[in-house]
Amino acid sequence: MCGIIGYIGSERAIPILLRGLQRLEYRGYDSAGIAVLEEGRIVRFRRAGKVQDLADELSGNDVPSGIGIGHTRWATHGPPTEENAHPHLDCTGRIAVIHNGIIDNHLALRKRLKDEGHRFASETDTEVLAHLIEAHYAGDLRAAVGAAIAAAEGAFALAVVSADAPDRLVVARRGSPLVVAKGKSGTYACSDIPALLGEASEVQFLADDELAELTAGGYRIFDLAGKEVVRPPHRVSLDPVSIQKGGYKHFMLKEIHEQAKAVGESIREKMTEERTEIDIPGLAGLAVDFDHVYFIACGTAYHAGLTAEYLWEEFLPAPMQAMIASEFRVRNPHITDRTLIVAVSQSGETIDTLMAVRRAHERKGTVIAVVNNEKSAIDRESDASVYTRVGVEIGVAATKTFTAQIAVLGLLGLYLAKRRSHISAGRVEEELERLSLLPGWISETLRMENRVKALAERLHRATDVLFLARGSLFPIALEGALKLKEISYVHAEGYPAGEMKHGPIALIDEGAPVVVLLSRGISYEKVLANMEEVKARKGKVIAVTDSPDDPGLSRLADHILAVPAVEGIARPILFTIPLQLLAYHIAVWRGTDVDQPRNLAKTVTVE
Repeated sequence: MCGIIGYIGSERAIPILLRGLQRLEYRGYDSAGIAVLEEGRIVRFRRAGKVQDLADELSGNDVPSGIGIGHTRWATHGPPTEENAHPHLDCTGRIAVIHNGIIDNHLALRKRLKDEGHRFASETDTEVLAHLIEAHYAGDLRAAVGAAIAAAEGAFALAVVSADAPDRLVVARRGSPLVVAKGKSGTYACSDIPALLGEASEVQFLADDELAELTAGGYRIFDLAGKEVVRPPHRVSLDPVSIQKGGYKHFMLKEIHEQAKAVGESIREKMTEERTEIDIPGLAGLAVDFDHVYFIACGTAYHAGLTAEYLWEEFLPAPMQAMIASEFRVRNPHITDRTLIVAVSQSGETIDTLMAVRRAHERKGTVIAVVNNEKSAIDRESDASVYTRVGVEIGVAATKTFTAQIAVLGLLGLYLAKRRSHISAGRVEEELERLSLLPGWISETLRMENRVKALAERLHRATDVLFLARGSLFPIALEGALKLKEISYVHAEGYPAGEMKHGPIALIDEGAPVVVLLSRGISYEKVLANMEEVKARKGKVIAVTDSPDDPGLSRLADHILAVPAVEGIARPILFTIPLQLLAYHIAVWRGTDVDQPRNLAKTVTVE
């Protein structure tokens, strides 16, 4: 959510800042701006809308400055206007601030600063930081920033430049991600690694309540007490090619087609070469005598956790529950030192999930993180971590991260069941054999894309779509509905098929497409009966199934999409792919912004 880029070095800052902002567009935003130092003053450019609009405004700009900050804003306080776009200035116009997150006590701070004579020009919570820094500035920019954030409550990552300190910029974080790195021509700060690809090979992740002072020659990290923090950097494993479309029309489509590789790499490192044992480094010393399991996550990751709940019930005899992380925090869940909490997050920085992890630790629970980013906040604050290996995901709507999460969660469940002696070696080997074949089955399923595209053309004018399933396919129905909502703006809902007659059936008529997921291994006959109920009300049935040749199914379905007939962990993954393709192609037919859907952000760092 929002993007931050800062640079100080020997090259012109404006092209570097614009390039960084373009690489961070996937995070979601509605305005953009930059500020650079020129001849002892701050020069600022801001635009509501896309980064390209800002780039067009700056085309031909020859400001030679080698220091600046840039930002993409996702509106929280105040609408997406130029006045509310970052960077924000202090009263003197000599301090500029960009900020991700929310300052919880901004109203009290704003009142105090106004009483002291400060003049505000925006509706944002961010602007109070500029004035706070101004109030504390006495020639030491880092000290002023430290004093300002000590007074601020909430989550933030920020970058600051001052016309009175032209040889440095200062950054700080609490709750929101921030990365610093020494690059080829200077020193960088950003909210996510993709902004640095091709510029730096090693990065440093700031921890909460840390500041960094950047100069052209490098950076130094400090805590709030002013003590320098020294730790080894983290090597960047990504490359610039990973953030290019590679011939695909959209990043989302590219990432859908990368799932065979992403899932394969996520599971391959976690099983022995003989495919007989699960090997997850970092879990060997973890106690497994838990008596309760919670999966905590948000959005698509929550659907992965819910899928894991269904899967783990098959081989782990313990109460378990998937919970939306923001609800986990406001409820009073049963947590003891024998409770296992599995925190699932693509970015590892999702603020609601991070806060839920902290709540779990307050109650002495054990937390295992399932994340895609090593050294992320949730990774660092968990007792152990298991990683998906999908590379960077640019499309805001999660695809390859979701299927990889299911695969990794499935392996984690098998591993824990084996450690607790609740599953036989033979059963584990069966699952591992299927998972080793899963990349091939994913590639096979993707070959239906032309059929899905043709179906999408027929369905793209629908205003409401219902997704129905049972068992471990029910979370996939939820995910299918979410994908359609996210990128096409079509109202869609996922329901357990047996629940349809308890309300959703009222929505079904001749204009209502109903997507039904059914497998021979999951209440097949009962789902057929639910399809009968849909047809009796003239609904259009799209069946996604591993039994496409069943005459009973053919009689009821208007359209059939066939997936390989597979049991276990692989099954919900394969059923996911047609729904991703359907959502994508419906969105394309409707002409929406597939990779950057309105109002959404890739990494949600505000509560």
